[in-house]
Amino acid sequence: MESKWCRVAVGSLNPVKVNAVKTVFKMLCEAEVISTSVPSGVPPQPIGLKEIIEGALNRALGAREKTGADYGVGIEAGAIITAVEPLELQAAIIVDSEDKVSIGLSQVFPLPRRWLGMIKKGVELGTIASEATKRKNIGKKLGLIGYLTHGLITRTDLTRNALIMALVPRLNPQLYPELPTVEEVRDKLSRENLIS
Repeated sequence: MESKWCRVAVGSLNPVKVNAVKTVFKMLCEAEVISTSVPSGVPPQPIGLKEIIEGALNRALGAREKTGADYGVGIEAGAIITAVEPLELQAAIIVDSEDKVSIGLSQVFPLPRRWLGMIKKGVELGTIASEATKRKNIGKKLGLIGYLTHGLITRTDLTRNALIMALVPRLNPQLYPELPTVEEVRDKLSRENLIS
């Protein structure tokens, strides 16, 4: 079966994110991938699932609208502060030309507890990690997870996995005949409880 062609806009210039989209979107279509800088609309260091998903949605929608692509992709990493310890994850959101949304999340990993104060003050995790590990621009290379796992899992892996999860409904339309719209997702994000 021949793959259909599509244009995919990534709401980021980060090479890790762009390369992950190029790799993963081959599952759906023969993709021409365009990277573009768009605002996330959330703080530079997102905290909580709401801000992480909102940032990814804003990037996906902004990239699609700016380029007129068939799909917009937004990827946002952030911290989730639990009662036990701070965690980090990535969200990937795909918005198509009909404003239909699919969402995927990466694996979650613990952050050093002593970083919590800086994260709460809004210091970007990439800055904290670069200083702690003495590696510049850690987020554009292996990422913090690459450092912590000694290269076993990299930021590219987390990004790729979040994207694959976001593609699940699009690869199985018979099981997911209805995807939420941008408006529905925004409405749900405006409520307090994202998870029940």
